[in-house]
Amino acid sequence: MASEGVPAWILAAGPAGGAATYWALYRYYRNTDKSHAYERDTLITAQPVSGSQEKVDHISRTRDSDIDGDNSSNYRQRVRRMG
Repeated sequence: MASEGVPAWILAAGPAGGAATYWALYRYYRNTDKSHAYERDTLITAQPVSGSQEKVDHISRTRDSDIDGDNSSNYRQRVRRMG
């Protein structure tokens, strides 16, 4: 009890310190005091699209629909044990 020489503020320091630590970590990780409105604060200037329309490596009428070296049916080759 408080009459045995332990001041009452020491008993209240534990919960108060825990609440203060929680609030400090919350504000640190959530950055609630710092806001950034991307649409308002960031200026982006639009530029015309650049590029070419050159056709490269067109394959037509192929019957080979899978990829060379496909291992989808070999489970032990795809998944290896760690350690």
